[in-house]
Amino acid sequence: MDPNASKKHLLNMLSKEDALKRLYAEDFKRVTVSFYRYVMIEDPSDLRDVLFQEWKKLQVFGRIYVAHEGINAQLSVPEHLLEKFTAKVHSRKEFANIPFKIAIEDDGKSFFKLTIKVREQIVADGLPINEYDVTNVGKHLSAEEWNKAMEEGAVIVDMRNHYESEIGHFEGAICPQSETFKDELPEVKEMLEGKEGEKVLLYCTGGIRCEKTSAYLKHHGFEDVNQLHGGIIDYARQLEDNKQLTNKFKGKNFVFDERLAERISTEVISACHQCGALSDTHVNCKNVNCNLLFIQCEACQEAHQRCCTPECLEVIKLPEEEQKKLRQGIENKKRFHSHQKVDLRNAFKDTDNS
Repeated sequence: MDPNASKKHLLNMLSKEDALKRLYAEDFKRVTVSFYRYVMIEDPSDLRDVLFQEWKKLQVFGRIYVAHEGINAQLSVPEHLLEKFTAKVHSRKEFANIPFKIAIEDDGKSFFKLTIKVREQIVADGLPINEYDVTNVGKHLSAEEWNKAMEEGAVIVDMRNHYESEIGHFEGAICPQSETFKDELPEVKEMLEGKEGEKVLLYCTGGIRCEKTSAYLKHHGFEDVNQLHGGIIDYARQLEDNKQLTNKFKGKNFVFDERLAERISTEVISACHQCGALSDTHVNCKNVNCNLLFIQCEACQEAHQRCCTPECLEVIKLPEEEQKKLRQGIENKKRFHSHQKVDLRNAFKDTDNS
């Protein structure tokens, strides 16, 4: 007997293609929701299985991480079941009154299946669990308080990865160039050296990375650490609710679902990685062996068929069976990983001139 057979009902066995067909066949609206909480969870694996069973019955899709230190969830819920789902989540003592953030630009197609994973940490910082107290966090600021603090000259720090801040950030923000949160923590501490007595404002997508960063900075002697309540997602929501507030965020907010971004302001502050034209549209390279995330304008999407390099363009022209063979083996994976480091501005230069 398969030892994992009893667990199979706790996994989503649909292929992406079948899951998308199911999603587009739905006759109801979905709402994209996110929430997190740092709270001690004794048995993350057991909680993961319970949540999967409960949320599957409510037709919830999304990507959720559970760890001893808490939960981080981005998901979509059928609108007619949102109240029931909210009550179910809040009924658990660990998640009582946990605040939900609702997406502002939402076509209901943000997720197509339910995935709940157990992780060592909900936000990986590369530090021992007892290195600092993750619950000793900074002050949460509303959008109005945040704007006021910005106007008074506080130090503003973007706690997201460089590809997120590239398409959108707050005016005057320090934007680290790290690719991971693990690398960003020490980078930010170094960038803020000498400013321990100044007012520091931290922001990220939904607040979870700032929560941890604020505790980390306080542990290292920063006295006035503040974070944007609910992150950029809730900032945009507060702008919608209060038209008197000035929008100090420029561009798009990168999100980790099928939408890839929500527009917060009309400004386009980034450029196509291939031709340099103004663009803030992220795509994944159409060659699934590569899957590189990069900015590509509509003209380049059409000219290069959503590929990042001529090598990837050649791959997608191969029969599907040949493409599958290229996905096998460590050497193939290394090859596509290494080609991602080329200069995309010049990748098609020779082919364009031929």
